[in-house]
Amino acid sequence: MFNSLRGTITGKFADSVYILSGGIEWDISVPGTDIARLPPAGEEGRIFTWLYHREDQMKLFGFAGEERRAAFLELLKVEGIGPKGALKILGGIGQEELESALENEDLARLEAVPGLGKKTAQKMILALKGKLITVKSVQETPYADLVEALAGMGYDRRAAADALARADKEIGGQVKDAEREKLLFKEAIVYLSSS
Repeated sequence: MFNSLRGTITGKFADSVYILSGGIEWDISVPGTDIARLPPAGEEGRIFTWLYHREDQMKLFGFAGEERRAAFLELLKVEGIGPKGALKILGGIGQEELESALENEDLARLEAVPGLGKKTAQKMILALKGKLITVKSVQETPYADLVEALAGMGYDRRAAADALARADKEIGGQVKDAEREKLLFKEAIVYLSSS
């Protein structure tokens, strides 16, 4: 529905931002760490959004970057974490630090996030390890589309990128463009299935 809003930032608060866009001033719930990354009030900015809609409520959540929104959406998949909880978690930890804590299974760092207990932190590690690879780092690989396709099939993004790199090295310059992509995809699935 909405991907992002661009407009003049009219107010920045502890957990929300006002942005004037097309004659409408939007009240968007934003994690504190993202609020700091947005331009100051009075300047133009862009906020990536996600709309929460229930029978009795509509709420717009916003993020400074696509990778933060992706992390928010992944957090919602963890049992016991709703939109408010996911927002609070992201407000207490930066993107790189969150990814590092999940990858290294750093339970102590996750428990240090306000409002995040041991059980939920453990669920996060189980559910999200390998899944929070930033959009930027996926786009930097020469086969970002293939990584996303494999992730859509349920494979870990980092493992998919590694498998594609391994397949690419093995195939070398033997095959040309259209066939090369099909072969890389097929070989990556073989590697991922055998590991």
